[in-house]
Amino acid sequence: MTDPNHALPEPLIKPPGGLRFSLIWLVPLIAALVGLGLVVRTYLQAGPTIYVTFETAEGLETGKTEVRYKDVVIGKVQSIALTDDVSHVLVAIALEKSATRLAVADTQFWVVRPRIGVGGVSGINTLLSGAYIGVDAGQSEDAQRNFIGLEKPPAITHDRKGRRFTLRATDAGSIIIGAPLYFRRVPVGRVVDAELDDDGHHVTLQVFIDAPYDRFVSTNTRFWNAGGVDLALSSAGLKLNTQSLATVLAGGIAFQPLDEDQPGPPADENSMFDLFSDQTTALTAPDGPSVDAVLVFPQSTRGLAAGTAVDFLGIRLGNVVSIEPEYDVPTKRFYTRVKLELFPERLGPAYRTLAAQQKGGGEMSSRILQRFIDQGLQAQLRSGNLITGQIYVALFFKPGATRHGNSIGADGIVEIPTTPGSLEEIQTQIESIVHKLNNIPFDEIGSKLSGTLDSTQALIQQLNTELVPEARKLLQDAGQTIRALDQNLAAPDAPLQQDTRRTLEQINRAAASLRTLSDYLEQHPESLLRGKPISAEPKPDSGKAPPP
Repeated sequence: MTDPNHALPEPLIKPPGGLRFSLIWLVPLIAALVGLGLVVRTYLQAGPTIYVTFETAEGLETGKTEVRYKDVVIGKVQSIALTDDVSHVLVAIALEKSATRLAVADTQFWVVRPRIGVGGVSGINTLLSGAYIGVDAGQSEDAQRNFIGLEKPPAITHDRKGRRFTLRATDAGSIIIGAPLYFRRVPVGRVVDAELDDDGHHVTLQVFIDAPYDRFVSTNTRFWNAGGVDLALSSAGLKLNTQSLATVLAGGIAFQPLDEDQPGPPADENSMFDLFSDQTTALTAPDGPSVDAVLVFPQSTRGLAAGTAVDFLGIRLGNVVSIEPEYDVPTKRFYTRVKLELFPERLGPAYRTLAAQQKGGGEMSSRILQRFIDQGLQAQLRSGNLITGQIYVALFFKPGATRHGNSIGADGIVEIPTTPGSLEEIQTQIESIVHKLNNIPFDEIGSKLSGTLDSTQALIQQLNTELVPEARKLLQDAGQTIRALDQNLAAPDAPLQQDTRRTLEQINRAAASLRTLSDYLEQHPESLLRGKPISAEPKPDSGKAPPP
């Protein structure tokens, strides 16, 4: 037992002699360093975050939908939210650092989904992998973080080689964006844009032609609308022409040089060309200055339409511009005023010859037309197709139809005389014949003809009752007479036959005597003078004849 009064010694407390470090602290320290390194690495490798606005978020998923450029993943969708006006969706995309160069002003984004278009079927692989965002890298140097996404893939990407050209037409017809371009029926490009001009009178089309085919576009190239089906019925038969099935559905454009031997120098990029309505019009030789002319037709112009050909000696000299009905107050009659656009230079060498003969100033082409009118030039509507009823305007020289006087109006429009068409002449003749037929008294003729038929029937009945029995008796008597003649003339023992036979025998004997006499006179011609000598009869006992 310890003595309570005995005090215990006070403990001596000594501080540690130095800093002691446990190895266990290395584990969290290393983890922290690794984490910090990953954070730094992620920060250093992270690209910019961009925001793309789309109409809808169909097929997009946060954290899953990829962003691809040339089928290489360059980012992912971070978030999807509605815009402030809830009319669009705002997609936040985290790009990789290697794709920072793509975040520039002219870069385009769109959602790749399965699509069927005139160029074929695209985006089939997304049926299994899901939709993704496609990228078309821009060429700008200006960085940008906010973009407006495309609802469809761009027709032409920035990395596609080729050149753009501008076409101008009065209307787009069946051509749509994405429609193909053809050169000698080979697809070489497509339509990338189409918009109406500010004045609303024309349509401007942007086309892109792939390299190396863009070198075939020269300053002498003509473009025409090759969409749909070109069906023509002429004297050569039925002609069907189309570039391909795609042009029938979505339209198309074709081009070629106007002159194959002289195509001209290559055209510059973004050069503007006219887009013609068809190949025939596009490849027509240069027309030169046009002349406005007018025709006045008092008869119907059914089948005539704007654009109808004006034919002169088989040459398409121009086109019909407009057809306007008008009213003549003094005569109180309607007539049709047809405006034409003529190109006299299409006459070629003939025009140059006529121009060389003209003297003085003024409009050369108008004065040449005036000269033609003075020589009997007239216009006539003729049938161009009996099946469709379409007609055309024919210019020709009518013999004896010379005309002297100024046919050029104050406004410079030339009025060409007209003559009724062949169809109208036929109709007039038919109307005249019908009028004459209407004047024939068919009722009176019918009544008289009916009376004549009644009289004829009565006469036939009278003949049957009176003449037929007498005729039968007469035929019987004639038969008896013929049989009697046969017995008297043709029977072998008939007296006439016997007399005839005896007469023939006597004629034969007479002929024999004459032959004997003739032979004797030929031998003794002197007997005609002396007569026939008398010779002595031979003696019966002498076997010799007496001497002469």
